Amino acid sequence: MSWKKIVLSSVLTAVVVGVVVGVVVWAVMREEEVAPPELRKLDWWEHTVIYQIYPRSFKDYDGNGIGDLKGITQNLEHLVDAGVGALWMSPIFQSPMIDFGYDISDFYAIHDEYGTMEDFVELVKKAKELGLKVILDYVPNHASTYSDYFINSENRKQGYEDYFVWADYKVDPQNASARLVPSNWISQFGGSVWEWSEKRQQFYLHQFAIEQADFNFRNQAVKDEMVKIMLYWIEKGADGFRVDAIPHLFETAPDENGNYPDEPLSGNMFLRPDQAGYTTQIHVRDLIELYDVVYDWRTAVDEWAKQNGSETKVLLAEAYANISMTMLYYGDEKGRVGAHFPFNFDFITALSAKSSARDFAYVIRHWLTYMPQGRVANWVFGNHDQSRMPSRFRDDMVDGLNSLNMLLPGVAITYQGEEIGMRDGFVSWEDTKDVAALNQGNASNYLEFSRDPCRTPYHWNNSTSAGFSTNVTTWLPVAEDYKEINLQAQKDVSVSHFKIYQSLTKLRKEVALSHGEYDVQALTQNTLLLVRYLRTYDTYGLVFNVGTVADTINLSGITLLSEPLTVYTASVQSSRSPGNELPMENLTLQPGEVIVFKAPPT
Repeated sequence: MSWKKIVLSSVLTAVVVGVVVGVVVWAVMREEEVAPPELRKLDWWEHTVIYQIYPRSFKDYDGNGIGDLKGITQNLEHLVDAGVGALWMSPIFQSPMIDFGYDISDFYAIHDEYGTMEDFVELVKKAKELGLKVILDYVPNHASTYSDYFINSENRKQGYEDYFVWADYKVDPQNASARLVPSNWISQFGGSVWEWSEKRQQFYLHQFAIEQADFNFRNQAVKDEMVKIMLYWIEKGADGFRVDAIPHLFETAPDENGNYPDEPLSGNMFLRPDQAGYTTQIHVRDLIELYDVVYDWRTAVDEWAKQNGSETKVLLAEAYANISMTMLYYGDEKGRVGAHFPFNFDFITALSAKSSARDFAYVIRHWLTYMPQGRVANWVFGNHDQSRMPSRFRDDMVDGLNSLNMLLPGVAITYQGEEIGMRDGFVSWEDTKDVAALNQGNASNYLEFSRDPCRTPYHWNNSTSAGFSTNVTTWLPVAEDYKEINLQAQKDVSVSHFKIYQSLTKLRKEVALSHGEYDVQALTQNTLLLVRYLRTYDTYGLVFNVGTVADTINLSGITLLSEPLTVYTASVQSSRSPGNELPMENLTLQPGEVIVFKAPPT
């Protein structure tokens, strides 16, 4: 063979080998590209929907106009039907009901208006049979002044002397016989935090109602008792606790002479001197000592679960604080862990009907940016202390807000009635029950402070008292729009808030939502885009017009999306139906309209 043929043969061989190697490498790379990611098994709470029940207003079983445990048990199927995984009940413990259960007189007993311990055990039993977790509302910051704890402390009974925060009065330099309060601290419900006890001849501290005395968490006996209470209810079947008012566990301690420092003025000239916020509150909330207590609670419940071979028992912290202080509830740089998550109230405190799509995108990124790596997010759109979701935003935004809640990563929280778009009910001054309104308001301004409108009874149907009770008189009046907005009416039609809600909770089972990444951005001033995606799995997303005018958008430049886009569900006012193909360009959304869609894998 000539040298030319040898060279040519070598070249051809090299080319063939190169092509084969290239094909093999391409095939290997291609195989790596399409290999599905390994999915971590999620704990029961990490991607669930938690449904908050306000027991007094959910369902009245015995016809006395007040919701009760049997009423909840009787209607647990509604929660299963809605697609939630856990129920959280506002306090059900024995209470004189000054603050409707948040003033507990016996932490080991069920409030008699709600039922008995046997009723609670039956509720837990049925919930477990239906696959529902049960979370209790725990209030460790304070106890009712009717409690044995307080009575014993007021009487200086041995072991209870320092169970609460007691302080001597200050002498008035202009009137030696007058008693001045120890400091200028203001209660969350208005007025001084200090209340005089004739029996003990000292002031006690109450950050909320006068009848809610603050525990002294610098007393180890108090800390031990709070853990004991938690473990008692876990033994009874509770799967965890939403822990109330944690930012208030500690107040600045007195100096060596027993004197408490005054708060600086906040500068808010729109508030009266007796209203919360008139001073800065630097001495009465968010003190760093409280986190050690939360970390100890987590250790206690984790240890119980470990010793008993139990599933995780969760701690969920109510923490209205700045973002840095809020994130400390997750844990600290020393590796200690605290709450499974602090509640994320940004959709309540930072957004309104006037917010733009950019505001929404910022609020979402804000939490997820600050959240420590490996932790779980959560989203709250309403609760028993805040105006209801459609009343704070707009009626036409109900489905969009519920869709956002269900598609965002982490845990979704639903306050009873949000699944059907319930609005605030009107409660007259004569019918007002809320201690915050009664303490701070009058007949002309009480609604500025009242939490009653978001606590009116649940709308089951259009019968007597909206199906909440057989009694025409209920503890709070039923909202006048119950014939228009109720569960049964929404079950009877083909498209409704409730049926959309059901579709959304079903969608959460998709891998892109339970394990996927997220991208959120404002496409325009009014339209928000959220995309949830994970390699090799279907992509899901939503477009939501938060504005008050129609908006036309273009999705063709979004690299995470490829055709075809298919409608999964859309808001009640939308002209689009599930299964419709969605255009990538010139897509017009009506005010408040949301479209949840499916796209091919990324």
